[in-house]
Amino acid sequence: MKDYAARIARLRARKLEQTQEKIRVEGTLDEDDYGRIVPPEGLWNIRPNHPDGSFYGYDAWTDNFCSLMAVHPVYIDPDDAFAGRWMYFMSKMRPNKWNPDYPYDHLKGDIEKYDIICGIGDDAHFAPDYELGLQLGWGGLIKRIQHWRKVNTSPEQQHFYELHLRAIRAVQGWIQRHVEEARRRAAECDDPELRSRFEELADVNERIVSAAPSTLREACQWIVWYHLASRTYNRDGAGGQIDSLLRPYYERDLQAGLIDDETAVYYLACLLINDPVYWQLGGPDKTGRDQTSHISFLILEAADRINTSLNLTVRVHEGLDPELFRKSVEYLVKNRNGWPRFSGDKALVEGFMRNGFSAELARCRIAVGCNWMSLPGLEYTMNDLVKVNMARVFEIAYYETVAAGEASTGRLWESFARHLSVAVHTAAEGIRHHLKYQKYNEPELLLNLLSHGPLEKGADASDGGAQYYNLAIDGAGLAIVADSFAALEQRIEREGRLSWEQVTGALRSDFAGMEGEKIRRLLRGSERYGTEGSAGERWALRIRDEYVALVRRESEPELRRCFIPGFFSWANTVGFGQHVGATPDGRHAGTPISHGANPSPGFAADGASLSLAAAIARIQPGYGNTAPMQWELDPSFAHEENVALIESIIKAHFEMGGTLINVNIMDRQKVLEAHKDPSKYPDLVVRVTGFTAYFAMLSPEFRQLVVDRILES
Repeated sequence: MKDYAARIARLRARKLEQTQEKIRVEGTLDEDDYGRIVPPEGLWNIRPNHPDGSFYGYDAWTDNFCSLMAVHPVYIDPDDAFAGRWMYFMSKMRPNKWNPDYPYDHLKGDIEKYDIICGIGDDAHFAPDYELGLQLGWGGLIKRIQHWRKVNTSPEQQHFYELHLRAIRAVQGWIQRHVEEARRRAAECDDPELRSRFEELADVNERIVSAAPSTLREACQWIVWYHLASRTYNRDGAGGQIDSLLRPYYERDLQAGLIDDETAVYYLACLLINDPVYWQLGGPDKTGRDQTSHISFLILEAADRINTSLNLTVRVHEGLDPELFRKSVEYLVKNRNGWPRFSGDKALVEGFMRNGFSAELARCRIAVGCNWMSLPGLEYTMNDLVKVNMARVFEIAYYETVAAGEASTGRLWESFARHLSVAVHTAAEGIRHHLKYQKYNEPELLLNLLSHGPLEKGADASDGGAQYYNLAIDGAGLAIVADSFAALEQRIEREGRLSWEQVTGALRSDFAGMEGEKIRRLLRGSERYGTEGSAGERWALRIRDEYVALVRRESEPELRRCFIPGFFSWANTVGFGQHVGATPDGRHAGTPISHGANPSPGFAADGASLSLAAAIARIQPGYGNTAPMQWELDPSFAHEENVALIESIIKAHFEMGGTLINVNIMDRQKVLEAHKDPSKYPDLVVRVTGFTAYFAMLSPEFRQLVVDRILES
């Protein structure tokens, strides 16, 4: 008896229970939902190799990972097609994330001054090549290591290979313990149906302990194991082009009569509910041909069945199957859980080609994170890890300018550009420091396995093993800075309604009193970024051009390092804002800065959606990194009758040069009630930024961030 609908319903209910348990035991988590569950207390603790109580380097990471795999709890749910769950977060269990033996004191002054998120020691943000793993399996990966071990014979390389072999065998042991537990539970089970499920689970996992997967179920289970191991190791959550990845297995199984579509949807639902991995659907292959197939629709159907936090991206291009596009928008409107989101192929491919890459290679990139694209298994990136708080840079330049006397927007711009140059260079120097010493801090033991280069060279992906180094530096607070310049220019220099002294006094007092509020409203009512041809947009474009030039000049072709500019703040809008006083755009001190490339809140009412799409399309940095459009849609607009209109706005944004759209459709009253009492709506999912999460799992500060967006939209 299949009973798939009931099984999926129970899996979804269990996920909600596990989420509530995480909140009770661990508190809120201002990140992706993740599929991680609470581990048993006291079963495993880290093994430090440094006086600071943390662990660093190849040997310590391998020792810790292997010791954890040896005792990691077995997780088997008879309703699930796949075994295993993620429980431990190794990289976050360390008291310190950077090896103090490789200090960066020479950078800390400017990092603090400009409020830079430097990325030094942060977890991986690039994609494995799952196709490589599925072709080889764990046994094939062992053979691959043994082959290159004979080629690269230095003591350091030999040690490199031995540690990777240990890691694979530790994962194989973890899988084998699940096989044994499934066999034990089958032997003790009186229910024939349940016994059959346990036996099938044991058979599937026993085959893929060493052999490459040959069926859809085996391929999905192999992906689950690699993903769980990599998540455990250092939080890697990057996925891939899921429909093309799984298509051969689905079609072979279907032709052989092993499955039907109902069974395939059940497998896919179990894969998606295991963890909200960043998977991509549709889009062109390297030749430009659309990759949509029947399994693309089955994946959307599976997502609809579980309807939980998901990170699916539909890649929009001229050749995209219109039915897939229509279906994806219908699910977005129907479920209102922030999925899927949409990436724009035209600007992403053309932009990436400006870095010197071919169209064929550019088309191989996939959406594998909040705002980032990656070449699976080919590159080392630091996308979404390094950010410059441009609002803080502006604040420093502003007070420097007024202190010097004879203030003007021209002099302010000179100061801003000078400080921005120092901030960007500091961020780039931080990346260089990270690349130089990361192998002594947190080597990429798991990602090396599914990459092209590290095993062939016997070198870590962070240490020259990868083929490409495409390193992103994101600017944050664009609208704050643009609107501040525009307000000063308009209200002081063009209209003469305010003086520099009046504005400075109001900023220092955070617009206190009736006079302060009057000045704030006057500043806030000036020509803002988001309106075509406005002073705010003119300044935004000038800031964009300056920022792009500064990031690009940090590139080092001789070292295969390409620095790529972007505009994205992730959820750091809260933290960044806390470090910036009142600003001339009328923003109060300590409040969140603007989100990514979006105009400041209050601009994008539903009637202005097309204007929002146009404004963000015009501001794109242009080198293949994204500047996402965060689109807040009221449920009164986002309904079935407007699906075609929503489609047209998405297409228009991408035709104008947009790169990525994150969409929220939230009932205002429901969100406000959930903000007061999250327990009232435990299954409410929102798109915080590039990721979706259960609203109840977010801290009050992050919940407020979402609330503010819908209140001011």
